[in-house]
Amino acid sequence: MAESAGSVMLARSAMNRAATEGQRPAGRPVRGARRISAALAGLAASTRHELLTFDDPVASAGCAIPEPFLELAGACMRAAAERAEEVRRIVPRHALPRLEGGLRLPGRARLADAIPFKMIVVDRTVAAVPLDLELLYNGLLLIRDPVVVQAFVRAHHACWAAAEELTYAAPPPPPRDLPPQLRPVLDALLSGVTDETAAARLGMSARTYSRRVGDLMAALGTTSRFRAGAEAARRGWL
Repeated sequence: MAESAGSVMLARSAMNRAATEGQRPAGRPVRGARRISAALAGLAASTRHELLTFDDPVASAGCAIPEPFLELAGACMRAAAERAEEVRRIVPRHALPRLEGGLRLPGRARLADAIPFKMIVVDRTVAAVPLDLELLYNGLLLIRDPVVVQAFVRAHHACWAAAEELTYAAPPPPPRDLPPQLRPVLDALLSGVTDETAAARLGMSARTYSRRVGDLMAALGTTSRFRAGAEAARRGWL
């Protein structure tokens, strides 16, 4: 436990040092539900080898967070876990009933008495932590500074060694059948840009882009853009 606490302090110290030394900031803050959603979708899409998290799936209970955002965030995490070769998720013990109730991810999970903060580390190259260390919805910090990221990795490894293994059956992989003509529309939708900007980037008229978005929504069985992102992630389309 002493090693775990020391590693957490090291991670926080490294982030503070990177923010105050030299010209490179420790990370890029992302605020606003639309931009945060796009950042989470980007993390999920970029995951290839390893996903490490400190996660508390009940932290948002009682908070005024739109359900579509929660669905999208959860779907992005599932999509990232399905892409990764190695998944290690540490959750606090009080979240066990939620995990047993079906909130599961592929890969391995362990229980700790508590987690120091919420965190996502992808392929040991980029980390995301909530700006308030509690809720991604309130804003997140995307960190690519290698010293800070490696400090987070060390903190996670130390906590992992002290945590209790949790086993459960992984869900079956989702279907992967996104119509190819809708791929650029989905990418534009998740990027957080306006419809006008997306249409211009794709070389479409605003009317054609709107029609393609409608086709995508129909394929996903929803009329909500937040839910569309969540459903696309659930199906493995990210």
